[in-house]
Amino acid sequence: MSQQTGRSKPSIESCNLNRLYIGWIISLGLFSCTPAIDRNGGPDPKDRIPKVIFDTDLGSDCDDVGALALLHYYAREGKVDILGCIYSSGKVPYGAGVVDAINHYYGRPDIPVGAAYDTIVGDPVDKMSAEKLARDTARYGHKIVANQDALEQTYLSRKLLAQEEDTSVIYITVGHTKGLYDLLVSEPDDVSPLSGQELVKKKIKSWVALGALKADNPEGDLKKDWNFFFNGTAPYTDYLIENFPRPGYFIDGGSNVMTGKSLMATPEGNIVRQAYTDWLGWAGKTLEDQRPSWDLLAIYFIVHGLGDYLEEAEQGSLAFDPEKGCVWVKGTRDRQHHLIKQKAGTDSLFAAELNEKIANYPR
Repeated sequence: MSQQTGRSKPSIESCNLNRLYIGWIISLGLFSCTPAIDRNGGPDPKDRIPKVIFDTDLGSDCDDVGALALLHYYAREGKVDILGCIYSSGKVPYGAGVVDAINHYYGRPDIPVGAAYDTIVGDPVDKMSAEKLARDTARYGHKIVANQDALEQTYLSRKLLAQEEDTSVIYITVGHTKGLYDLLVSEPDDVSPLSGQELVKKKIKSWVALGALKADNPEGDLKKDWNFFFNGTAPYTDYLIENFPRPGYFIDGGSNVMTGKSLMATPEGNIVRQAYTDWLGWAGKTLEDQRPSWDLLAIYFIVHGLGDYLEEAEQGSLAFDPEKGCVWVKGTRDRQHHLIKQKAGTDSLFAAELNEKIANYPR
């Protein structure tokens, strides 16, 4: 998908204004104000089943697989509608195949899957044996093996948005941000006469992202996290932070919410169990050791809002420097930013709930 005329890819060098903004805003006197939040993860208080596009970089970690399993759990409960899945981390060439296999495993083979055809961003190491899982079509019955077998990601995102009601779609990123960037800068095409900016503003309700981890800290230090900064993604995140036209909810938590052990009680053919086993094996660990649940928190949020385990940080905005990190600047609301944090003392209870749900396999 071509980019908008006159708009070049973001670069580290082009972000000096962001750094000036950080220095300027931190120098201000900040005040305290905590905004209200909709229980469904968006600005509209209407009680509607969330319609979601799920954007992942699974392969570099297994918590993406847990997040997709949790999403399918909520779909079975009638609490979420999965419109489509995007695999935007092109350096693992079989990620889209694993996404398709998981969707088939959970009895939803018709969920469309889009993928990056380039290799610009992503972890170059397949830590989860994605190729092995993607090629096991006999076991899972899926059709997509390599990313090139899926629809091109921007085409699919535009198509999904074009056919939905206005301000009805939640776009979730639990991996890198280039897929959403590509959508935002896309040009009108045969799918829609609208530019990406216009289409996103018209159709998307909110962007929910696992990112900005530890950005709200007493010292006001700039922090970097995997999804927003590493493997080539920082310039694209920077562009989204500055230009995304709808509310953004940044999810910070899950580092000590350990999940995966519950999968030991599921059948050996459970693809979620296999993905966790393979990733943990790469790290020299087992299912007993489990894995932090970063990405699962984003899925929990879109269904439960703050629920029992989350809280919203003091009103503010995310200041972003693609070289140095990001920081939550309290007392500002010049952008539609929200920072959602895990409540202190909730690790064990949160882990127990998530473990139960991801082990609730199809029968």
